[in-house]
Amino acid sequence: MEPSKISVVIVSGSLERLQMAAMVASVGAVSGNHVHVFLSMNALACFKLGAEATPPAEGAFGELMAGKKIPSFRSLIEQAVELGDAKVSPCSMAMDVMAIESSALPSYFGPPLGLTKFLHDARDTQVFTF
Repeated sequence: MEPSKISVVIVSGSLERLQMAAMVASVGAVSGNHVHVFLSMNALACFKLGAEATPPAEGAFGELMAGKKIPSFRSLIEQAVELGDAKVSPCSMAMDVMAIESSALPSYFGPPLGLTKFLHDARDTQVFTF
């Protein structure tokens, strides 16, 4: 069976959405699928080197996760790249708006990408948005 292609768009800076997006990317990648993560807006700021350790929770579940031994969304995304067939692209527009240089992002990130190119590449994939 041919691997599926999964595209994950992450724009939210809330803990629960970041966590679920990272789980989709990680499980998808280690299950043999091609995964492309596109980080923009509030989500991109959460991956900047030196960013606040834990983004705000949307609700009670996010608060409950704090005391549990759950891999962080950052480590899950990194594992998707290292252990599976995943790539991470920061949004070029969001980088411009927030004045983020590529050197301020994790080394496993690919080069900045525009939304038009990402959508073109995602045209025949399953797309998940968070």
